[in-house]
Parts: sequence; C-alpha cells; structure tokens
Amino acid sequence: MTTRRRASALSRTFLARTTAMAMGACLVAGCGALPGGSGGSGGADTLTVMTFAPVDSKATNMPGMPGMAKAYERWVNSKGGINGRKLRVLTCDERNTPTGAADCARKAVTEKAVAVIGSYSQHGRAFLAPLEAEGIPFIGGYGVSAEEFQSPLSYPVNGGQPVLVAGAGHQLGRSCAKVALVRPDTLAGDSLPLQLNSGLKANQMGEASDIRAAEDSADLSVQANEALAASSPGAPAKGSAGGAKDGSGSGSGSGSAKDGKEKGCVAAVLGARTETFFDAFRRADSQNRKPQISSVLGSVSQALVDRTGGKESPFEGAYVTSWYPVASDPLWTQMRNVITDHAFGDNAVDPDDSGAQTTWIAYTVFSEMVKRFKEDEDLTGRTLTRKLNQSDPVKTGGLTPDLSWRYQDMRAVSGFPRMVNGRVTFQIVQQGRLVAQPGGEQSLDMTKTLEQAPRSS
Repeated sequence: MTTRRRASALSRTFLARTTAMAMGACLVAGCGALPGGSGGSGGADTLTVMTFAPVDSKATNMPGMPGMAKAYERWVNSKGGINGRKLRVLTCDERNTPTGAADCARKAVTEKAVAVIGSYSQHGRAFLAPLEAEGIPFIGGYGVSAEEFQSPLSYPVNGGQPVLVAGAGHQLGRSCAKVALVRPDTLAGDSLPLQLNSGLKANQMGEASDIRAAEDSADLSVQANEALAASSPGAPAKGSAGGAKDGSGSGSGSGSAKDGKEKGCVAAVLGARTETFFDAFRRADSQNRKPQISSVLGSVSQALVDRTGGKESPFEGAYVTSWYPVASDPLWTQMRNVITDHAFGDNAVDPDDSGAQTTWIAYTVFSEMVKRFKEDEDLTGRTLTRKLNQSDPVKTGGLTPDLSWRYQDMRAVSGFPRMVNGRVTFQIVQQGRLVAQPGGEQSLDMTKTLEQAPRSS
C-alpha cells in the first residue's frame, strides 16, 4: 500500500507539473484567448491592431501613416495603455498592389488584430474581403478607395477623395472660365471627373476636360501640354490623347469674361506624381499664361512645397482642398507633441502630412471606443464593430465634426453610403506656406453636392 501511495503521489506531481508546463507554453505561443481577453496576440490585456500603407512602391507612398501609428503606440503605452490595456501596433507595407493589400489584411487576421486603423490603399476589394470574413473593423482609412465607403465594416473619418475633389471643383467653379483635370488612369481615378464636375456644377460651370495619366509615369509633358491647351479660356475643351470618357471634356456651359470668370484653371490629383506633372506644366507654359492651379491634400503637402522651393515653388498660389484644419492650427498641438516625443527621429512622420493626420484621428476614434468597454467586457473585432455601430458620436478634439456610424448618420451619396463626414477646408499656398484661403469659406460640407453627382460605372 505504501508503494502504491508513493506511486500515486508521484504521478499526481508529475501530472501537475506537466500541465503547468503545457499551459505556460501555450501562453507563450498564443494558443488562444483567455476569457475576457482581447483575442489578440500579446496577452489578455493587450489589444493588437494594424496600420498598413505603401512604403516602398513606384507610385504614391505613405510611410508617415505606419510611422504615426507606432508613435501613438509608444505614447499610449507610456501612459499605461488604453483603459489599462496595452496597445500592440503591427505595420505592413501594402506595396500599392492588390496582392500586397490582401497580404496585409491576412496578416491582421493571423495576428488576431481587433481592428485595422488609419491605413492607405487603393485596393479596397483586396483588403476588405479578408477583414469582413473575420469581423475585423477598418477604422479611418485614407479614403482613396470607393469600397471604404461601402463595406459595412468600414468606419471612415473623412470624406475621402470624393469630398476633396468635389471641394476642388467648388473652389475652381467660382473663378475659372475653363477647367482641366489631370488624374490617374486607374479604377479609383475614373470617379474623379464626376466628383470635380459636381463641384463645378454647383457654381454654374460646365464639365472639366478629363486628362488621364499612367499612375507610375515619369514623363507627363504630354498631359501638361494638353492641360494648358484645354484650360485656355479661348480654346475648346479637349480630352486626353488616351481617350476621354464620353461626356467628359465637352466644355458645355463653360464660363467666360462676361460672368467674371476669366482665367483658365488646372487641377491635378496624381498623388506622388503631382510634383512631376506641375514641373512639366511649368515648362510647358512658355507664354507665361499662368493659369490657376489646384490640387488636394495628399497630392500636395507642406513638405512638397518646402522641397520644391518654398516661396519660389511652382505650387505658390495653388488652391488646395483638405479635410482638416491647416497644420498650424492649435488643434494639432497634442499630435505634434506625440510626434516630437515618441517618433524617435522618424522623418517620415510629418505633422503637416494628411496621412499622418488621418492616422492620428483614426487612433483617437479607436481609443475613445475602447474606453466605452467595461473592464471585464470582451473586446474583439466583432464586439468593437457592434460598439461602433451603436455608440453615440465620438469627439476628435475639433479636428472633424463628431463622428458616428449609426444607420441614421449615413448620407445619401450614391456609391458612398458609409460617408458620415463631408467637410472640407479651403487652403492656398501663400509665401510658401499652406494657409486658410483668405476671404473665402473656411469650411464647407460637400455632402449635398456629392448627392447630386452621378455614380461612376
């Protein structure tokens, strides 16, 4: 009996130690979420999220967005996390390809992220499908793909490219006799003429000439000459040599000196290639006609103006449409302090950059939503989605209107049903600085203008 009791005791001891070792190994390996945990890697009190953007592509790159996300991670964790939960930020190079976007989304799924936040991609279909399958919300994308305003799991914080381009049309429609639009020859670019024309139409202007350019083109001299010709008040409107779409570039109803609109205007929305275009455009304007030029934040930035000569930059005098207050506004003070203290010399994180600004606002929304969970409440992608769908509006410190994605908050913009913020601000490059446009509207909600715009096929 003594031998049996000893064997039994040894067996129980061995089993207990084996079980403890197995549980410890499982915790290290992340075998599963503990009850009440985040569902993400890193432990019960860790929230895993992801921010992705193209970093090293041949087209538009947005390294400031993942850089801002990492700075935010260091900042909130230095304060004890969000409601006591540590933040773990994954970043991913989307590479500006559908495959890259899908790979980033699948990585978020594999790492059990509870949200993808403040990211940039033109390839909405590629990255949203994997996220939707796992119930992972996409909070505060840059707004460059139409799917961001269509997916039930997307929570945009701005009106994306649609409101920027419609806002550019509104600016130009007040002072231009003719308008030419230079835009990427891509699926995302196909909707830009419709949006610009909606802003022009609101000011009794006819349609702009639609000039298309290859997204990764290094020579835009052909498009520069076309834009110069098409924007001349005395010349007929002209589509691109690549073939403007039917109905574009007709020039119907264009303004004239009789209604006080005497100058030609050129809008370029080409992302990183906007600089290439306006360099070619300046060289093409040998007769020094100097038409009014225009673009949107993201295609033009303060860093770009500085790099191209400041006061002597080809962007001097350009109209620029943004979603947010000018970068010098005191409302950005906290973000600037976080960058200074926690970006650790990452030059990609520029407080004047609209990508970094969007990521900051997106993480602000995420943080405010996390604070609405009780301490013992399970926080996963699906429970976060439910909270986003049902919660009262979220404040962003005045950087945007209060944001809410309940059914009653959605707008009737064709093709963009998830749009909840249609506000734009009007800026101008003056003495080498992006400042609020003097003597004009400080901001405007473009929702009703876009509601009247036709949907791209």
